[in-house]
Amino acid sequence: MHTGLAQRQSKSLLDDQSTVRKLEFNLRRNAEQDHTALIDDAARRFCYEDCRHEYWNPENFSLLWGTPVWDQASAAQRIVLNQLYWVAYYAQIVSAEIATIFLNQVSAAGLYTLEDFRLVCDNLDLETKQERAHINAFKTVGETVEHTLFGERLFTYPMRSLYDHTMVFADTHAAKDFWRRLQIQAFTLLSSSNAFLGSQYLLVRGLRTLNGKLVQHRLSTYYLQHPDRENAPLPSAISYWHFMDESFHFNTSRVVGLEVPRALEAPTGFERWVVNRGVAGCQRDHFHFSVVVNGIFWYDPAIFPVIYKIFRSPVFAMDDREARAMLAACFTRESEGLVAAVDTHRVATESYRAFVEPVAWLTAGNREMRTMRRNAVGRYLADNRRQLARFRPA
Repeated sequence: MHTGLAQRQSKSLLDDQSTVRKLEFNLRRNAEQDHTALIDDAARRFCYEDCRHEYWNPENFSLLWGTPVWDQASAAQRIVLNQLYWVAYYAQIVSAEIATIFLNQVSAAGLYTLEDFRLVCDNLDLETKQERAHINAFKTVGETVEHTLFGERLFTYPMRSLYDHTMVFADTHAAKDFWRRLQIQAFTLLSSSNAFLGSQYLLVRGLRTLNGKLVQHRLSTYYLQHPDRENAPLPSAISYWHFMDESFHFNTSRVVGLEVPRALEAPTGFERWVVNRGVAGCQRDHFHFSVVVNGIFWYDPAIFPVIYKIFRSPVFAMDDREARAMLAACFTRESEGLVAAVDTHRVATESYRAFVEPVAWLTAGNREMRTMRRNAVGRYLADNRRQLARFRPA
């Protein structure tokens, strides 16, 4: 059966020396500056007691920053909220990097079916090794903090499959999850033997990580600006080293997703449709903004049970009535934290539009990020009110 998949080569990557030089430079510099050993060592040495009483991120990168619970929190509680932002943020990054490890290899398989594309695959192989170190460090720190403070997981989770929902807290249900798994399975099957779709996984990956690049740059400044960098909290150092690695990963996404297709045949109508489905999926996943973790596009009603547990924990020691009232105060009213989250979402949307501007095979809805642009404060607050009225603690 004809699927509309093109697998032809009348061109060579080597014909585009500008792209070749960029890929060679990216691979060489990433190998020279590889932070895997530093991150692995930090994970081995991490002891929560050594950095329990200090911030790990800039202050405004704290859980529920700018909401009523932040405004009323003591200095000690604010430190915990700052550290929990780190735990929650990198729990999401773990999910994304699990997907990256698998899909890097799928993409490389598709690209390696053509002559002269080893250079792309070598970049992806190095990244995959680095992702494993990142995941181990994030899990080590996050799980240690949650066990110490709460005796259970809140944001972290056991290792998961690529086919679990990439967004840790998503607006989803069983039917949506089943359909999503089918789409991912179909994409991996198609792209593992198709160079164009393999390259376009990197386009979608670049979109999905672009906001992370912007946020992680700001997280890394805490370590860079620390007055005693040698004794800075290890999680802050991990943030910086991770950002340095991911800068090269983003370069790979940009070059492979946007420039490598010049060395491939023009996509068929079916290939264009597949890529547009991937970008549309990114828009749906990044539709929401969150006052819990500004910088991750979680669906806040899905996090209500976790935040309720934090409010009832010894950290805040609220009773049921106080915890419910604080949930309403944080999630159903405008706040400085909500303004900041909306602004992050706006910047991401505009950045995504700029990133895909050169891509001729995207639809107008994807090029203009119309799905993401439909979200608004009124919609967010109204949905939170509906969902909070139905909330029943476990």
